[in-house]
Amino acid sequence: MRFSPRRSAASLLILSLLLAGAPQSLAAEAQPTAAPVEQGAGKAQVRPWLYENSDVPIDAAWRFGTLPNGLRYAVRRNGVPPGQVSVRLRMDVGSLMERDNEQGYAHYMEHLTFRGSRHVPDGESKRIWQRLGVTFGSDSNAQTTPTGTTYALDLPQATQATLGESLKILAGMMAEPNIIDSAVNAERAVVMAEKREGDGPQSRISDASRQHFFAGQPLAEHAPIGTVETLKAATAASMEAFHQRWYRPENAVIAISGDIDPALAEQLIKDNFANWTVPGKGAAIPDFGAPDPKLPATSVFVEPGVPVGLTMAWLRPWKPHADTIVYNQDKLTDMLALQIVSRRLEQAARTGGSFLQASVEQQDVSRSADGTFLSIIPSNDDWQKALHDVRAIVEDAKAAPPSQAEIDREYAQMDTALAIQVENASTEAGAKQATDLVSAVDIRETTVSPQAAVEIFRAGKPAMTPQKILDSTRRLFSAGVFRAMLVTSKVEPGLDQRLAAAVAAPVKAATNARLSDKPVIMDDLPKLGAPGTVVSRTAVGLPGMETISFSNGVKLTLFANDAEPEKVRINVRFGHGQQAFSPDKPVPSWAGGYALVASGIGELGQRELDELTIGRRMGMEFSIDDDAFELQAVTRPADYKDQLRLFATKLAAPGWDPAPIGRVKTGAIVAYDAMSRAPDSVLGRDLNWLLHDKDVRYRTPSRAEIEELTPEAFRATWAPVLASGPIEIQIFGHVQADDAIKAVAATFGALPARQDAPVPAANKAMRFPAHVEKPVILRHQGDKDQAAAVMAWPTAGGFTLQQEARQLEILTQIFNDRLFDKLRSTEGAAYSPSVQNNWPFSYESGGYILVTSQVRPDRVNYFYDVVKATAADLVQNPVSADELQRAVAPMQQLLMRASTGNAFWMSQMEGATHDPRYVQAMQTMAKDMLSVTPAQLQALAAKYLIQGKSWSTVVLPEGVAAK
Repeated sequence: MRFSPRRSAASLLILSLLLAGAPQSLAAEAQPTAAPVEQGAGKAQVRPWLYENSDVPIDAAWRFGTLPNGLRYAVRRNGVPPGQVSVRLRMDVGSLMERDNEQGYAHYMEHLTFRGSRHVPDGESKRIWQRLGVTFGSDSNAQTTPTGTTYALDLPQATQATLGESLKILAGMMAEPNIIDSAVNAERAVVMAEKREGDGPQSRISDASRQHFFAGQPLAEHAPIGTVETLKAATAASMEAFHQRWYRPENAVIAISGDIDPALAEQLIKDNFANWTVPGKGAAIPDFGAPDPKLPATSVFVEPGVPVGLTMAWLRPWKPHADTIVYNQDKLTDMLALQIVSRRLEQAARTGGSFLQASVEQQDVSRSADGTFLSIIPSNDDWQKALHDVRAIVEDAKAAPPSQAEIDREYAQMDTALAIQVENASTEAGAKQATDLVSAVDIRETTVSPQAAVEIFRAGKPAMTPQKILDSTRRLFSAGVFRAMLVTSKVEPGLDQRLAAAVAAPVKAATNARLSDKPVIMDDLPKLGAPGTVVSRTAVGLPGMETISFSNGVKLTLFANDAEPEKVRINVRFGHGQQAFSPDKPVPSWAGGYALVASGIGELGQRELDELTIGRRMGMEFSIDDDAFELQAVTRPADYKDQLRLFATKLAAPGWDPAPIGRVKTGAIVAYDAMSRAPDSVLGRDLNWLLHDKDVRYRTPSRAEIEELTPEAFRATWAPVLASGPIEIQIFGHVQADDAIKAVAATFGALPARQDAPVPAANKAMRFPAHVEKPVILRHQGDKDQAAAVMAWPTAGGFTLQQEARQLEILTQIFNDRLFDKLRSTEGAAYSPSVQNNWPFSYESGGYILVTSQVRPDRVNYFYDVVKATAADLVQNPVSADELQRAVAPMQQLLMRASTGNAFWMSQMEGATHDPRYVQAMQTMAKDMLSVTPAQLQALAAKYLIQGKSWSTVVLPEGVAAK
C-alpha cells in the first residue's frame, strides 16, 4: 500500500508582489469535480482497477478509468503548487523484460522517445516544453528501473491548451517515436556517455551486490543501463521490435494530479490516447524467479580505495498478494520490529565500538525477492569483530521479546510520521501524489489517503504485542535464503573462507544491547533565565512579516501564516559562519556537521535527546553558511515552543560528549581513500578549495589533521562560537504571532547578552584564483576512461550589482542549455555538463560562473573548445528572442512555485535583521531576473566571460598524460 495524502490548493496569496503576467490556469476553467466512486449503502461497490483484490479504503479523491485499448488512468484535483498539473506516465517495461541480447533497451527506448515522434521533430520536445515554462531535468524527465519506465512532466500554469498539447506529445512519444537509424546512432553516444560517467566504485559494488544477492534470477544480470556490447549492437530494427512488444496501451498507466478539473483531464487522456493501438499481441511479463538456495551464500568483492563494508541478506520469494488491511498491518509490525533492532545498533555504534554504522531494513526488491538487509561499516579493518558484535545484537532481538517501552517508543515514532502526513496533507504537492500512484502500480499495491493510513496503523496496535514483535524479528532474520557479501579494498588470501566461517560461527546473544526505559522530559534540559522583553516590533518585507528585537540583542523574523498548515519552519542563525574562521589557519570546523549536534546538551547525550523527541516533530540540523552558523528544524504548532527551547539550551549549555568526536574521526578516515577513486570524488574534495584560491576554510582536512583531532581541540574551536556573536531567529509558518514572540522571549530572549568581536577584514575577503593558460592537473586513481573538466570565470559579490547577479542566472541557464545540446545531445561527449552562477551576497567579491562536466580523457580538449566557443558566441552575438523565452519562462515558473511555500521566503530573508539590503533584494528578485533583455545578457557575457581571466582544472587518471 502506498500512502498518498489528500491535497488541496494552498497559496501565500502574495505572488503579485513579485510575479505577474502568468497565464490563466486550469483552476479558473474548472467545473465541479466529478462524483467519486459510489460507495453508498445498499449498492454493490465497484472497486477501481487499483483496488482490485484489496479491502483498503478507496481514496475517493482519485477518478479512475480504463480506455477500450487497455490503458488505465487516474486523475485528481490538487492545487499545490497553484496552476501546476503533474503527469506521470508509466510503461510496464524495465530491464527485467529484456532478452539477453537486449540489455539496456528499456532505458535506450526512454532516450529515443524524448528525441522525437510523429508530432515532434528530432530534439524539439525539450524546447516546446521550455517555452511552456518546463525546466528540463526537474520538470520533465524519465526513469527506467528493472520493472518499469516512468515519464514525468510537471506543467506549470497549465491551461487546457498546454495540457492537451503536452499529452499529445506524450502520446506520440509512446506510440510512434522516431526509431530510425540516425536517431538510434545519435542517442547511442548519449547512452554510452551516461554509462561511462555512471561507472565507478559504487556502480561496481552495486553490480557485484546484485549479482550475488540475486544470483540465478534475471535481476542479477539485467542492470537498466545495459552492457557495452548490447548497446553497440542496437539497431533501429531491433529497437522497433522491442517497442512493438512492450510499448502498448495495456502496459500504460497515466496518473494526473493538479490544478485541474478531473473530468477535463480524463477527456484529454481519451482525446490523445484512445486511438493508440498496436497490432498483434504483446509479450507476457517474464518470470523473475526466486532466490536460489543452491548458489553460494557468501561472496567477497575487492574494490581498491573503498571502505570495508558488509551486507547480510535473508531473502524470501516475492509473491503477488492481496493488498489488504491485515497485510499492511503485518508490514507495519515488521517495520516496527526492525526499527527496534536499528535503534539498538545505532546506540552501540555511538559508543565507539567495533562498527561505525549498522542498519537493517526490509525491501521488496524489483518483484524478485522479499529481503531483510543488514548493512555494516566496521570502524577499522577488523570486520570479523564488527560482524560478531552486530550478529550478537540481532541474536538478542531473536532470543527474547522487546520491552513494552521499546515497542511504545517505536510505535510513537511511526504514529507521528503518519500523523504528520495527515497534518500536512493540504500542502503536499500534486507531483508527489502522481508519483505515489504509479509507484504503487509498480509494486502491485494500492494507495490510500493519510487519514486511512493512520487509521489502519492504529487499528493494528493491539496486535503489536511483544510476542508478535518477537515472531516478526525471528522470521525476518531467519526465514529464506541467506547471503552475505564483504566489500574490501585489499586482496587477501583465504578471505572467502574467513567470511564463510564468520557468518556460520555460533554467536551468543548480546547482554548489553537493549536501551534504557528511563523516560526523558523537557524539564531534564538545562534551565534558562527569565524571559526577555521586546524592545521593538516592525513590519518588514512581505505583508504579515515582521522583525522583533529583544532586550538581550536577539532578533526575530516572524512570518505567521497558514500557507503550510500544521508546519512551522525554524532557522536559528548565530555567530559569523565561515567568517568566524581564518582563511589561512585551519580549525576542525569540518567536524561540526555531525559532532556538534551529537555531543549533546548539558548532561543529556544523543540517546537522551532522541528519547526527548520521540513521538514529536523535532530535530536539529546544523550547517555553516558564509556569514552565520545555522540550526534548522521543521516542526509543528504543538512542538515548536519546545523546539525553540531545545535550540536555545544548545547554545546556552552545550554538551561535550567525546564519543561523537571519535565517531566522526573514524568515519572521515574510513572514507578518506575513496575521495581519490573517481574524478567527481576528487572534485568534491578539492574544487571548492581551489575556487576559493586555497582558502583553508574550504579545504578537506588531510588524514593527519583528522587523526590528530581531539575532544579538547574540538571544544576549543566550537565553545566560543556557541557562546558569542549575534543571534537571528526565523519562524515561518502556522503559529500565532504573539505566542511565537512569547516563546522566543522565554527561550532565546532569556539568554545573556552575547559578546561580539568585530570580524577581521581578512576573514571577510573572498578570493578567486588567478588566471591559468593551461588547466591545473589533478589526478584520480579510478577508471582510465574517465576524466572531469572545469572552467570558471570570476564575477563579483555583494548587493551593489544585485541586478547583474540575478541576470547571470538567466545567462548561465542559456549557457547550460547550449552545452547540453552540443556536448550531450549532438556529440555524446558528456552526459551531464553543468553551468552554475555563484554570487555571494555576504561578500563583496569571490563570485564565479562555473562549468563542469565529466568527459573521456581524449575529449578534454574538445570540451574546452566547445566551452570557449560557446562563451565567445554569447559575447559576440545577442541571444534570440526564442532562446531567451526558453530560459526565462521556466525560471519564472520555478520562482512562482517556490514562492508558494515558506521555505523560499525564509531563505531570501536570511540575514535581513542585520542587513536590510536582503529585504530589498528579495522584493526585486523576480523583476531583476526576469526583465532581462538580449542586449543586457550580451553585455554581461562581455563583462564576465573573459578568457584572459578564466581558471580551469582537469582531473585525469593517474598515468594518463595531459594533451
